[in-house]
This record gives sequence, structure tokens and C-alpha cells, in this order.
Amino acid sequence: FFWKHLYAMTQSCVYSVLLPTYNERENLPYMIHLLFEAFQVAHVPPTDYEIVVIDDASPDGTAAVFAELQPLYPSSTLVLTSRTGKLGLGSAYTHGLQHARGQFIVILDCDLSHHPKFLPAMIAKQKEGDYDVVTGTRYVGQGGGVYGWNLKRKLVSKGANWLAQTLLRPGVSDLTGSFRLYKRKCFDSIMQRMVSTGYVFQMEIIVRASRMGFHIAEVPITFVDRLFGESKLGSLEIADYLVGLWILFWA
Repeated sequence: FFWKHLYAMTQSCVYSVLLPTYNERENLPYMIHLLFEAFQVAHVPPTDYEIVVIDDASPDGTAAVFAELQPLYPSSTLVLTSRTGKLGLGSAYTHGLQHARGQFIVILDCDLSHHPKFLPAMIAKQKEGDYDVVTGTRYVGQGGGVYGWNLKRKLVSKGANWLAQTLLRPGVSDLTGSFRLYKRKCFDSIMQRMVSTGYVFQMEIIVRASRMGFHIAEVPITFVDRLFGESKLGSLEIADYLVGLWILFWA
């Protein structure tokens, strides 16, 4: 079993899902199950994808839950890489990329605010136009939207998106969304230019993708508030977003 597992880990696959976690023990089992269902709907066999969990030393035992889940799924489809603490969202993706084997990189939040059921549509859209990036959008197209947020949070989100659209003009409707599919070579080249590591990472990477001339498509998705745990978005993250916006404007 050991050599079979080691051999599988050295082989490339088609899709690598990068899943940063911090205190997501309740959400992780649901997310992994829904991702397996989504790939099944998209007719992607287990040999062609992997889920890379990047855990920032979650004190709630997220890594222990992962260890319990791993034997329940096909060998090599679940990968855990742990860090020493909360080091930022962007750096989590950089770290996860070092352990990913896929030709395509999928990123989404583990808190179930992004439902993996939209992944088959994103995969189909990428194949349709050989796009470099396919990003989920809450703001255009039939079926997109936000649910479970109060009026204040909706205004903050739309205001942040409008401000970024006005200043940066990236040609993408949802700059702060974090459910995306990238070609690996595209993701690699953008990551080499990234500056931010926090929540502004999502805006920066899509803006840089647009400025570098990569072909981007959008798929409508719904965003719902997390089922378990607490939101990690606070005043520091908002300030970080505004600073990042200013840097990108002058870049």
C-alpha cells in the first residue's frame, strides 16, 4: 500500500483543489463529500483530481478530522499539508501549490459559502473556450447571487467591488470572489508577481490575470453565509483590502 500510494503521489493529475482551512472541523467533511460529488457529475474520475487541504494549525482539530476522513476516500485524492499558524490566505495558496500535481488549480473557501455544485459548469466553460481562468460571479448571469448576509455586509461587499471596478477596470464582474479555476501555468506565472497575502489576494490575482492578457470567463454562482464557525473577515482584513486596492491602482 505504501509504495502504491507513493507512486500515485508522484504522478500528475488534471485538477488540484486548494482548500485553506482554519477551524473548519465541522465544514471539512461536508466540503470534501460535495467536491467528490461535483467531480462525479463532471465525469472526472478520482485518478484525475486531488484535494489539497492547507491547514494553519487549527486549534479545533481540523487536521485530526482530515486524518479520519482520509481512509474513506480513494488513495492520493486527499492531501494534507500543515503550517505553523495563520500566515495569510495568499501564502496558503502558495504553500498548497508546492504540493499540488494538477494541470488545473481550483480554489474555493472551505466554509461552504461556495457550493462545489458549480464546479462542473466551470470545468465545462473552461473546455468550451480553452480559458486560462474561469471565475465564479455573484453579480451577473442567471443564478448568481448572495444569500444569508445582512444588509450591512451586502453593502460592504458591493461597495468594495464597485470601488475596485471603478479604479482598476479589470473587465471582471466579481473581483472579491474566491471560487475560481486556473490553468496551472497561468496560476504559477501570476503567483510570481503577487504582493498581497491576505484577503486582498483574490482581487489582486484576478486583476493581474487581466493585465497579463490571460483569457477569463465567468460562471454565475450563489454565495451563502457559512453554516458553521465564525467569519474571518474583520476590520483588519477590510483595511488590508483598501491598502491593496491603492497599491494595484498605482502599479
